[in-house]
Amino acid sequence: MPNVMDTLRARGFIKQTVFEEELYELLGRESVPFYIGFDPTADSLHVGHFMQLVAMKHMQDAGHKPIILIGGGTAMVGDPSGRTDMRSMMTKETIAHHVACFKEQMSRFLSFEGENGAIVLNNADWLLGLNYVDFLRDIGVHFSVNKMLTAECFRSRMERGLSFLEFNYMLMQAYDFLVLHQRYGCSLELGGDDQWSNILAGADLIRRKERKPAFAMTFQLLTTSEGKKMGKTQKGAVWLDEAKTSPYEFYQYWRNTNDADVEKCFKLLTFVPLEEVEELCRFRDERINAAKERLAFELTKMVHGEEKALKAQKEAKGAFSGDEGTMPEVKLPKTCETVLQALVGAGLAKSNGEARRLVDQGGVSVNGEKVMDANAALPEGEFTLFKGKKVRIKVVRA
Repeated sequence: MPNVMDTLRARGFIKQTVFEEELYELLGRESVPFYIGFDPTADSLHVGHFMQLVAMKHMQDAGHKPIILIGGGTAMVGDPSGRTDMRSMMTKETIAHHVACFKEQMSRFLSFEGENGAIVLNNADWLLGLNYVDFLRDIGVHFSVNKMLTAECFRSRMERGLSFLEFNYMLMQAYDFLVLHQRYGCSLELGGDDQWSNILAGADLIRRKERKPAFAMTFQLLTTSEGKKMGKTQKGAVWLDEAKTSPYEFYQYWRNTNDADVEKCFKLLTFVPLEEVEELCRFRDERINAAKERLAFELTKMVHGEEKALKAQKEAKGAFSGDEGTMPEVKLPKTCETVLQALVGAGLAKSNGEARRLVDQGGVSVNGEKVMDANAALPEGEFTLFKGKKVRIKVVRA
């Protein structure tokens, strides 16, 4: 079996590491407990978490043991990384509910059985009972404020203001790594590259305090060729929970991937062999659409199962072909009387203002006829609502 670092590097995951040669040898020699942290700030994972889940599966398939660390304690503080404002704090009950939702979704990617079965832990178990003075004497002594202030996660907040509450986040995340090392033999933390400073701080703490090897590895962020984060639509985040993002919407998001990003998404988000990816993506003309359909199907199958992926694929083809028998359908109340109300009710616009802009820009049609007035009355019975050239929905009023 190839070293998992070779697999991750070939598929474009790895951004930064420390003690790389030593880590490569370790991963090729024995089963390594590793962890990734997830903040339970919602009751569902989203596309931004997708890469982490795929990376964990690559690691587990290579014989390494995943530790899923839910930030029940750190979420009560808020991570300043990549943010310009302070994250609101949540109750313990809300966090517990989010943890349960996460585990259910993660079980579609990871095995929780066997010697290297994944385990789920909550850092609230050891953070919430800490004695602050003891923590400062035992952990704080190993951190230089001058060095911390050079970290990007802090420097980006200095102008707007960084609270002392958030300044503690790096220490707590580093302490998480130390606890996992002491209790579970964890010697590697993985995460997105925006977490590099926090992850490196944990590895440094273990090496300083325990005098034992510890490693950090970050992955490139899931961005488009233009540098924008993937996983956002006009309606908001693309969620793994079908109650928030339907299988059809999920499929369509990936079906509409920009040509330049298709190969990258295949490598980072699917398990399709690289030779097959190269063959699928070798065309840069209309033939790339076949690769987009395959990408959308593979990802929807991973998240929602094959049956729902096939249904979403059929609905998408129906939407493009105009076949009402397979077109995605939405039911709206009879009180929905105008095009504006239908756009918002069907989820094609998230506000009345956005619905009006879509109409004014000529992007809305009903039964194939362009709509010129957002307040135009809807036809009687069923009709097809078009948003641009790519989205068609069958609307039924009941």
